Amino acid sequence: MEFYLIDASGKDKFQFPVNPEEVSIRREKQLETVNILSLGEVDLPQAEKIKEISFSSFFPADEDPIGSMNLLTTYMVSKKPVRLLITGAGINILGLISSHATSLRGGEPGDIYYDITIRTWREPKVRKQAASAAPRTDTKPVPKTYTVRQGDTLYAIAKLELGNSARWRDIYTKNKALIGSDPNLIRPGQKLVMP
Repeated sequence: MEFYLIDASGKDKFQFPVNPEEVSIRREKQLETVNILSLGEVDLPQAEKIKEISFSSFFPADEDPIGSMNLLTTYMVSKKPVRLLITGAGINILGLISSHATSLRGGEPGDIYYDITIRTWREPKVRKQAASAAPRTDTKPVPKTYTVRQGDTLYAIAKLELGNSARWRDIYTKNKALIGSDPNLIRPGQKLVMP
């Protein structure tokens, strides 16, 4: 068996120099637990979780172990998947390196030991919503406005538009920035927002 990591472009191929003694493949199914009054807790099966492949080995001192660890780090921080190929085991997957750990041990000086975990990669698929024939209506109400005419007063506008001349103060309060400090000085052409 031989262990390889191949970058997303397919140009860079890294072979692990020492085969691990063991490869761990973890598969799980997602379960949603719900509580049904007459039954208690019930598990409802969902989709399959992402598969994890883990293994440990070492980089020998005479084969640039620091460069090998740096390459694993480069692959890990990249947002692109790498291909894990284990010949003779039928493993050929796209995945993301989710973690790798380094340790130095007492054996051969310069050897670097590592643990690596690769999670299978799935292409995210976003469904586009079909364009509807009718344009979406805006649910926010459009405020009603009144355009001031020659001879208008807030008192008269309140009576005409709101049915109550006493509500002239409501109109003034809503439009104070436009009217100014004197409510009697409204000008033709001003657009007042009605309360």
